[in-house]
Amino acid sequence: MIHVENLNKSFADLRRGQVTALGGVSFDVQPGEIFGLLGPNGAGKTTCLRILSTVLKPTSGTAVVAGYEVSSHPQEVRSRIGFMSGNTGIYDRMTAWEMVEYFGRLYGIEEAVLQPRLEQIFDTLQMQGIRDVLGLKMSTGMKQKVSIARTLVHDPPVMIFDEPTSGLDVLVARAVLKTIESLRTQGKCIIFSTHIMREVEKLCDRIAVIHKGRILASGTIAELEARYGESDMEELFFDLISRSETEAATT
Repeated sequence: MIHVENLNKSFADLRRGQVTALGGVSFDVQPGEIFGLLGPNGAGKTTCLRILSTVLKPTSGTAVVAGYEVSSHPQEVRSRIGFMSGNTGIYDRMTAWEMVEYFGRLYGIEEAVLQPRLEQIFDTLQMQGIRDVLGLKMSTGMKQKVSIARTLVHDPPVMIFDEPTSGLDVLVARAVLKTIESLRTQGKCIIFSTHIMREVEKLCDRIAVIHKGRILASGTIAELEARYGESDMEELFFDLISRSETEAATT
């Protein structure tokens, strides 16, 4: 469902010259799978996800989402993905219902299909109680639910979550994770970007550890723990990052 091969992205910087944000990243994600992209801030996670969602164009390499290459068929890709980040971007003067309805119309969903779809989503996410609440008056948890709802409204086969629990309290974060977990059972292809180990261990079927634009290791948690002889995921993560930093310093 997602195929990324030798993906590269570089930027021109006035002070540093050409900066490499991604260097030869490759991975695949299947339907019904949660693939964790794990790395510290600045590792290249968001750059990679922005390329997959057609916000950025790669410098080189291939990224295919739901059968369409992101650079040559961006419109086809956009109609088949749902993208959610920790930045909710909720409109102050629209209600929860109006916002999700608005996004449904942007995706071209016919009214006869859209209204039942909204009812279903609001029931599933337990949002009926906030359907008439203005964005201005929403709590952080309410805003996050609306953000999830508008991500789901067109029922995309591919879901991309870029640190969706960032800044949330533990109860709201738990609700977000449960929603993502339920999407896997629906056969969705999911990329989940985070730097929180507990979320990785709880949700992800496979992971890739990324640092300074490169994939350091990938596989299931059990495979990585066996490969590197480390039973603690957090220690394994720090060990991989430390090794990468040491290699960079000696080259």
